[in-house]
Amino acid sequence: MQFLNLTLGQLLALLATGSGLLIALYLLDRSRRRRLVATLRFWVAASRAPESRRRRRLQEWPSLLLQLLTLLLLLAALAQPRFVPQGAQPRDHVLVLDTSAWMGARVGGETLIEQARKLARTWLRSLPAGDRVMLVRADAVPTPATPFTADRDLLDRAIQAAQPSATALRLARALAFAERAQRGRPAGETVFVGAGRISPEEAIGLQWPAGLRVLRVQDRVENCGLRRIALSREPQDPASWRIFVAAKNYGERPHRRRLVLTFGGALVAQAEPLLEPASEQELSFTLRTRSAGWLEVRLLGADALPADDEALVELPALRQIRVLAYSRRPELLRPLFAAGTWASVEYRSPEAYDPTAPADLVVLDRFCPPAPPQTHTVWLDPPPERAPAAIRETVRQARLARWRSDHPLAAGLRARDLALPTAHVFAPGPGDAVVAEVDAGAVILARTEPFKTVVFGFHPLQTAMRYEVAAPLLFANLLRWMAPDVFGGREVRVGSAGALSLELAEGENREVKVLAADGRPLPFTIEQNRLELFAPQAEQVRVLTAAGERVFSLSLPEIADGRWEPPVQATRRVPARSSRRAPVTEFWPWLALAAGLCLWTEACLFARLRPASPADRSAAALRRRRTRDANP
Repeated sequence: MQFLNLTLGQLLALLATGSGLLIALYLLDRSRRRRLVATLRFWVAASRAPESRRRRRLQEWPSLLLQLLTLLLLLAALAQPRFVPQGAQPRDHVLVLDTSAWMGARVGGETLIEQARKLARTWLRSLPAGDRVMLVRADAVPTPATPFTADRDLLDRAIQAAQPSATALRLARALAFAERAQRGRPAGETVFVGAGRISPEEAIGLQWPAGLRVLRVQDRVENCGLRRIALSREPQDPASWRIFVAAKNYGERPHRRRLVLTFGGALVAQAEPLLEPASEQELSFTLRTRSAGWLEVRLLGADALPADDEALVELPALRQIRVLAYSRRPELLRPLFAAGTWASVEYRSPEAYDPTAPADLVVLDRFCPPAPPQTHTVWLDPPPERAPAAIRETVRQARLARWRSDHPLAAGLRARDLALPTAHVFAPGPGDAVVAEVDAGAVILARTEPFKTVVFGFHPLQTAMRYEVAAPLLFANLLRWMAPDVFGGREVRVGSAGALSLELAEGENREVKVLAADGRPLPFTIEQNRLELFAPQAEQVRVLTAAGERVFSLSLPEIADGRWEPPVQATRRVPARSSRRAPVTEFWPWLALAAGLCLWTEACLFARLRPASPADRSAAALRRRRTRDANP
């Protein structure tokens, strides 16, 4: 005997509360009573309400007993007692179905997920009809597909809808989720169906719940696939891409596979590495291109999992900064801009100044135009009468005293005591940032509104700075600050969905943004210069930092390196189909019927619901007539 809706303690508590209320109502009865008087002399006294006093003993105690019995029967029906034969109590099971990326591998004409579906349905048919099952899809994050239910059709549809994901299996999370879901329930089995391919780190110290059943699919397959691809521009030649490709053999035999790289449909590189069993090999290639396009990396040959045999990467075009320099001595500027390939410079005389000429950066060498450029500008030793910044004084034979290293233009600059024959000392205004100073004040200013502007109070290439490394480094910082988008996007990686970790350089963790391909922000964490995020599906992720942009194409399936071996005490086969359990006997309908009979009996005996007899009707009529006669 057991209760389905209430525990025994809850039943007794409700019974005690209801019984006390009924007894209090019987003891505190203050109802009026009809009285029959002989004359009108006693009518006035009868019309006054009688004084109520607490009863010292129960009256009509059989009525109280019937009321208490009715309450007991109703509460017992609400608790729904039933008789459960030995071994017939329904249990709650958790079916953990492996939906990792590895389950898309094909063996013997069918995929591993199809094998797992068949095993899951076979186990489901072996259960008694009353047992409830929760289906959990297990990959990087365990996801319940159904609640605990005895609806076999619902479970079968959920099993049939399960498909391999893009992430690897996190078995510890799935088993822990199953254990929490069964807590406080008549626990049945935790059944794992799948390949059980996990990382070697996760296999160490893996805890498994009691009553574990493992149904493994046959996943001894031969497969070789791409693990990751990294592309970066050569620092000396930005038009060249350095490509690193890592391939792995997951099988038990060595395989020689052909690796092919095509860009824009044209073959650019190929190799035939020999991949040893359970080993990874990395190959490097070089691609020279200035244009944007699609790079396709393919591992030719048939194997069990075609999803990891190819990857498609979009390469950005090499964009240069368009610099327009107005100078009467362009030979001073040519060596400075020719040192790198990031800038395309056009030199013009000041008389040919055009404020509408297209350019990313305008350099004004000792020249003040009638109208300022509508783009980023560098002023080299402008004439004092029309300088873009207020000049406080002009000093001679000054020495460069210090750099403001907190500004990006002065990053990495340490040169001091540089002789400046003549320098204008500026009075910084609102929004001006000081980059370099002499003892008298600021000689290089930078501002960002309305366009990025740098003003030099001296000509750097007509001082001792032209012989120092500070000059090219300063202009390299200037170009990077003026057009950071040109220097960003030089690193592209192709990897697997799931957890992504990225090491950041010192100071790079400021103003970090992580965006999806459609521009929506993605959640991430940064701890000790390590950025970590989780991508549950294949997508493109952009990481924007102070150093530039990194693009991650998470298009390869995530495949774990190890294979889980279940514990010895775990059951490893599908159970035989259970016979139909003995039916459960329900008592609540009879209890509800008995409560209704008790209530009807009490009403008939004590609530004057009985049919009135002829003598009672005659007495009532006589009393009404006497009342009318007494009140003419």
